[in-house]
Amino acid sequence: MQQVRSSFGFAKTLRLLNAAQYRKVFNENVVRAAHPHLLILACPSDSEHPRLGLVIAKKHVRNASDRNRIKRITRETFRLQQHQLPPLDAVVLARPGVADLDKAVLAKTLNKLWRKLAKRAQQPQSKS
Repeated sequence: MQQVRSSFGFAKTLRLLNAAQYRKVFNENVVRAAHPHLLILACPSDSEHPRLGLVIAKKHVRNASDRNRIKRITRETFRLQQHQLPPLDAVVLARPGVADLDKAVLAKTLNKLWRKLAKRAQQPQSKS
């Protein structure tokens, strides 16, 4: 019996890898999804798939194990939602208090933010 591999991995091509890629998102951020504990900034990607960058600062999340837990859950929710997202470069920023969220609440919040981001990215941007 042949084993079927899914395309739900988190390969290197799905990550923002250098400062220039992060800088592009911060300078051009077109789409944003916010929560009191998290912020996702995004801009159109040069690639045909979404890419993820993480900024989980020690200033907001003191404990290294908490930072790693937040990054792990964020990557997991992105991995599962990537097929619903348009080609965007997205950066997830931690805000104060995010370390107090438990795993289930954090995952639920991130899933909601990914859906909001996808919905906003599909809408035509109005210039003012």
